[in-house]
Amino acid sequence: MGRLDGKVALITGGAAGIGRETAIKFAEEGAKVVFTDINEDDGNKVLDEIKQANGDALFLKHDVTSEDNWIMVVSEVVNKFNKIDILFNNAGIYIIKPIIETDVETWDKLMDINVKGVFLGMKHVLPEMEKNKSGSIINASSLAGLMGSANHVLYGASKGAVRVMTKDAAAEYSQKGIRINSIHPGYITTGMADYAQEATQASKEELSSMFPLGRMGDPKEVTNLVLFLASDESSFSTGSEFVIDGGASNII
Repeated sequence: MGRLDGKVALITGGAAGIGRETAIKFAEEGAKVVFTDINEDDGNKVLDEIKQANGDALFLKHDVTSEDNWIMVVSEVVNKFNKIDILFNNAGIYIIKPIIETDVETWDKLMDINVKGVFLGMKHVLPEMEKNKSGSIINASSLAGLMGSANHVLYGASKGAVRVMTKDAAAEYSQKGIRINSIHPGYITTGMADYAQEATQASKEELSSMFPLGRMGDPKEVTNLVLFLASDESSFSTGSEFVIDGGASNII
């Protein structure tokens, strides 16, 4: 028995990093997985990997900033699998810039992906979950959504918005059988951490020293948390923030 047997999961940003690992893990745990990404080539590679392991999955090219794209994706999932039990709003981008060097175009681009994308996902998936009076939504925030850091006004603002949107939506849907929680990773060994090294000119060892556990996280460790929140094991959790940061926000 898999922990997600009989469930249908929709994952954004599934072509790489945490999204990729989550799509693979969810399929292993028995879910029917629909994962999306703007990167079609890498998305199809992940799809092949899941199918070779006998997983049940579908990949869709998807721009999370487009409401029309969201309507199309939700329609495809429901037409193929009849329902949506799980939404992992994972798609996002990371930009480190001083305030005075941040132009409006960059601000709008990041906010569109990181905030509007999450909003649109909830807007169009919640009615499908409400039909079945059940569902779990996991929104990817960040350690940057909990605490301040230099040159993170843009990114931190987006992840702070996701954190509070999650609580607001959870309050709105808590009586309808739908749970909505946020996750808050620190640096995880993905392309975002590689970008952080370049942007800050810090070594991997220097970034790792930020964490009391002495290392950055592995994508699979975040996936295990998302799996818990997607499963019925987290049935008494909603409106909560789940921090996975190697102790960085709580240990001096």
